[in-house]
Amino acid sequence: MRILTRLLMASPASIGSKSSLSEALALLPPLPLYRRVLRVHRKKLDPEMRILGDSYVKSEFRAHRSVDNPLHIIGFLTEWQLYAQKLEGDAWIGEKLDKGKLDKMSDQQIGQLYELMQTIKSKE
Repeated sequence: MRILTRLLMASPASIGSKSSLSEALALLPPLPLYRRVLRVHRKKLDPEMRILGDSYVKSEFRAHRSVDNPLHIIGFLTEWQLYAQKLEGDAWIGEKLDKGKLDKMSDQQIGQLYELMQTIKSKE
């Protein structure tokens, strides 16, 4: 995510389109977003789910720390920002995973999602 500063200062022509630049400018930088997600967990989740959620967030942000692909960075930050917004507004309760997002996931991501589902079910 080190490339994010250069991405935010880049011209629209160097990124590809005006819309991708404006999306990038609307995103929180990684560290404030990370803190926001942890703060939302502290306020909205019960202690067991908070421990699970915090450890997942920490591992995901660590795993993406060295990513240099601007599209991956924007996608990563966008999804985490949407997650934080949903959690803040209680819009996530009872919501199902979007089929379009599921279709875009790799086998590894689907495996991670399945493991997360199993962990959550075992906690209930």
